[in-house]
Amino acid sequence: MIESVPIVGRGHCYEDLAVGLRFRTHRRTIAEADLAAFINLTWLTEELFAVADDSSRAIKGRPVPGAMVYAFAEGLLLPTMQDTGLAFLNATLDVKGPTFVGDTLHVECEVIEARLSSKGERGLVRFANEVKNQRGEVVLAYNPLRMLKRK
Repeated sequence: MIESVPIVGRGHCYEDLAVGLRFRTHRRTIAEADLAAFINLTWLTEELFAVADDSSRAIKGRPVPGAMVYAFAEGLLLPTMQDTGLAFLNATLDVKGPTFVGDTLHVECEVIEARLSSKGERGLVRFANEVKNQRGEVVLAYNPLRMLKRK
């Protein structure tokens, strides 16, 4: 039986997220194994990502798909919505620059919209998220609208 004690690591509730609040995530370096696992999982077998030989490519190095950068960003953000996130409703997404194996990413977030759902039982919060590499360059930007629990 689970005792009735507070759980550590719970994410933000609607009331915790006022418009203008800014925060950033921890960092994560993309490894070659991460790229291989992502390609195998998703079948994004475009040669740009699936072939290591870059001698005939305009882009040198091991680029990773924008979808992988987005997936890493969502993983980095998970602690902010653990146990409180109810739904991902929509977003626009823009890849701003290339990301490569060896890059270290983090996400910088700002709350840009916060309102109650139509019945007032839940909160709807939109963020402006920028995924940045180790040089501070924005490589991906997106603005998810999420449904969150209320306190």
